[in-house]
Amino acid sequence: MSLHPSFPYRLYLVISEKDCLGKDLIRVAEQAILGGVDIIQLREKDCSDHLFLQNAQRLKELTDKHNIPLIINDNTEVAKKADAEGIHVGNNDTPPLILKQDPFFRNKIVGYSIEYLHQLESENTLLSDYLGISPVFRTPTKNDTVTEWGIQGIEKIRSLTDKPLVAIGNINLGNAKQIIKAGADCIAVVSAICAAPDPQKAAWQLKNKILQ
Repeated sequence: MSLHPSFPYRLYLVISEKDCLGKDLIRVAEQAILGGVDIIQLREKDCSDHLFLQNAQRLKELTDKHNIPLIINDNTEVAKKADAEGIHVGNNDTPPLILKQDPFFRNKIVGYSIEYLHQLESENTLLSDYLGISPVFRTPTKNDTVTEWGIQGIEKIRSLTDKPLVAIGNINLGNAKQIIKAGADCIAVVSAICAAPDPQKAAWQLKNKILQ
């Protein structure tokens, strides 16, 4: 599959301190990068903005060192203060239409979660740099699921848009290839890497499965 010039990423790590199960967040992230992760999103739902920013700044040092983008989930202030490469938003967050009017986000990566098909016709989708298909399969890390898309959902969305598609939600070695074949450009994982005994090996196996 040819890569989108504006979004040439295949393995997307979504990470938080909680998801690392007691392991150091930066160490897990570095191992994941060495294994093949090429874009990282920091998603901190269970901590203060102060700690979120601290983790974002630590992670930004690491991602800069390895020349990969850092995306911040939802929080525009943390994204700005950490000088992240982008932000990912859902239906209940600041919409891409508003973000792209902000000078900081105008030339940044803005990702947008698709929970309903009718979103594909919106200006928010038009202005997004990639779409998150969320979730493909239900997962304990997301308890506010609206639509469980499944493989057919990815195929349907792929038929309706040329935007880069990032699939997330209970993706693992067993289903990663099927998800790419259905039309996703990139797979995003949380526990498949963060909770793995060896995050570098887990990332390497997933990346190889995608590229096969």
